[in-house]
Amino acid sequence: MPIEISVGPPVLTINQGGIFMVTDENAEISSNSELGVYASDTRFLSSYKIYANGQPWQRLSSATVTYFSSLCYLTNNQFESRNGTVPADVLSLTISREVGKGICEQLDVSNYGKKRVQFSLEIAMRSDFADIFDVRAHRFVRRGNIVTVWDPELLQLRTSYSNDDFCRHFVYRLLSCGSPAHFANGRVVFDIDLEPGSSWHVASRFELVFGKELEQFDDLLVGDKTVLNELQSAWQARATKISSSNEEFYRFFTQSVDDMGALRLYERELSADSFTPAAGVPWYVALFGRDSLISGLQTMLVNNKFSLGTLKRLAEFQSLEIDDWRDAQPGKILHELRQGELAHFKQIPHTPYYGTADATPLYLILLHETWKWLGQKSIIETYRDVALRCLEWIDKYGDLDGDGFQEFKTQSTLGYENMCWKDSGDSVIYPDGTNVPQPKGLCELQGYVFDAWMRMAEVFDALGEPERSQDLRAKAAKLQKQFIEKFWCDDIEYFAYAIDPAKNPVKTITSNAGHLLWSGIAGREQAEKVGRRLMKNDMSSGWGIRTLSKFHPSYNPHSYHCGSVWPHDNGIIVLGLKRYGLTAEVGRVVRDLSEAASMFISHRIPELYAGIDREVGRFPVQYKGANVPQAWAAGSVFHMVQAILGLQPDAPNGALYIDPVLPRWLPDLKLSGLTVGEASIDLNFWREKDSTGWEAHVREGKINVIQKSWEPWDPTAASKSEKPTKVL
Repeated sequence: MPIEISVGPPVLTINQGGIFMVTDENAEISSNSELGVYASDTRFLSSYKIYANGQPWQRLSSATVTYFSSLCYLTNNQFESRNGTVPADVLSLTISREVGKGICEQLDVSNYGKKRVQFSLEIAMRSDFADIFDVRAHRFVRRGNIVTVWDPELLQLRTSYSNDDFCRHFVYRLLSCGSPAHFANGRVVFDIDLEPGSSWHVASRFELVFGKELEQFDDLLVGDKTVLNELQSAWQARATKISSSNEEFYRFFTQSVDDMGALRLYERELSADSFTPAAGVPWYVALFGRDSLISGLQTMLVNNKFSLGTLKRLAEFQSLEIDDWRDAQPGKILHELRQGELAHFKQIPHTPYYGTADATPLYLILLHETWKWLGQKSIIETYRDVALRCLEWIDKYGDLDGDGFQEFKTQSTLGYENMCWKDSGDSVIYPDGTNVPQPKGLCELQGYVFDAWMRMAEVFDALGEPERSQDLRAKAAKLQKQFIEKFWCDDIEYFAYAIDPAKNPVKTITSNAGHLLWSGIAGREQAEKVGRRLMKNDMSSGWGIRTLSKFHPSYNPHSYHCGSVWPHDNGIIVLGLKRYGLTAEVGRVVRDLSEAASMFISHRIPELYAGIDREVGRFPVQYKGANVPQAWAAGSVFHMVQAILGLQPDAPNGALYIDPVLPRWLPDLKLSGLTVGEASIDLNFWREKDSTGWEAHVREGKINVIQKSWEPWDPTAASKSEKPTKVL
């Protein structure tokens, strides 16, 4: 029997909305670590330990039960008490936690020994109120004052932080106690007296308070019917279901559905079925441009209204002015919004920060895709002016020197060197490993703009503005022609990674060229060469496509962007491979990612993992600082399903186009409750020797399901609307 290997970080992470808690496997938080309780970019709890007469407890087992709850079982080490030595393993301690408005914690101690035990259970906790940027940089700076007060009547420990008008409070409030509690030596202490076979219980709540005044909190419901369970159940009920005889792929998909539900940020201003996703836990529980937009694209298959919150919230923050400190220009879509102390005092530009070159065209792509899935003209009417400002930014500010290509250069003293999805400082490099200086124009940016122009041409046709459509198609045709002329490199038979300040092509082999297939800017001949190149061993690790060729001198499989594997990157690439009919390559990449996901705990695929070669006896290695769960990593499997099945929605015309090619390792696949426009559909696919059979059943509404190959954009073709020939 093969040995099952589960890979994952040795932490327990629970979250809900903007609150999350990360502990070690003992359910504790060590000082001078990245663990803690966080909300709005502030760490409210930086140390948490539980002792029995000064001795630590020994973990037996622990796990996250749901995304918002955890459970840990511990037993005692031997310790001395007032009535003699207490042997090891006679006491059990169970720690259960749930995240809601705060964090509810329950401690249960049982005496399984034969003698009475008297001891002090001590909880030592500290709060540093560190900004999340400082925590991640391991730069622990005390900028304000901290005061701790124990209230014996209210049975609460309040720790308050103030730095001018920036105030935060952490309140440890006891809800019920099995014995009296007091505070001494910086610890909350309970004197416990347990006869053999008896138990002791305490319930408490961690309250995270913003501002100068403490607020009154409602009780947090605990049990099987909590509000959080109901919210997650509602999400799962609305989500498209999958079934398959391939258990690994099924579990990969269903875990990703759960993870996307866990990362929803609830906004009071949005409707019940509109959300914005947190980019990832623990570092990116915030509103992001690029991440939110790509997550919105991915989740169309699962819940095609997920994108509505993203479109609304990002539109609200669309820049209307030039602000060099924040790298903002009129029409630009934000990169990242933060709410911690550093942002409050404007020591960082994330208020919000606009330092990304791709979010603006990606906004247009998501707007079009949302309309194609939902079919409501009101969507494109609502965001017409937002779209026009995006288009103006692309022309006026995205193209820095008027040469027809998109480039980026920061104007901020704290701006990003690389304003693209590979945004680490060392990611854009020449073949010799030296950094490409600014301004630089990455290949995928040209593709995103080409795709955005083609999509918006279709939008303006629907809005009755044919002159805008014609202009956008003409611009797209011109961009495609000059892009291929400038970026295609015959000597390496690959697209250049970027153009440098001198407009020379940077001939570094990276995964970015795969995005050009997704956008449709590549010619068919070039696309086929790129697809084959991505499958070679220097790019394909066996666990997925690497970000950088392992033949490159800067290759490091454990780096952030120079040789690692990013699931979302692979998901975008397989959509591109499908677009150009490279179905064998689609099946291979999806298989590699699915089998990698099966190695991670609960089939939860992380933000990224090492690009090491897949060999017998090896398993994927998680990147040290990876976010788990992470939105566009979880959403990558939805793009993979879309690629395998060739799903192309056209709800405005009452159609869904499919082009299914099931690989050998996936003999059958069924989608239940897929929503396109007002219709709900069940789609069943199966392999028939070397072909794929299918059938469709419309549960509700009317939709025409048509088998049709996915073709690249043709900007020279006249606009046309596909009309359904029959209604199922």
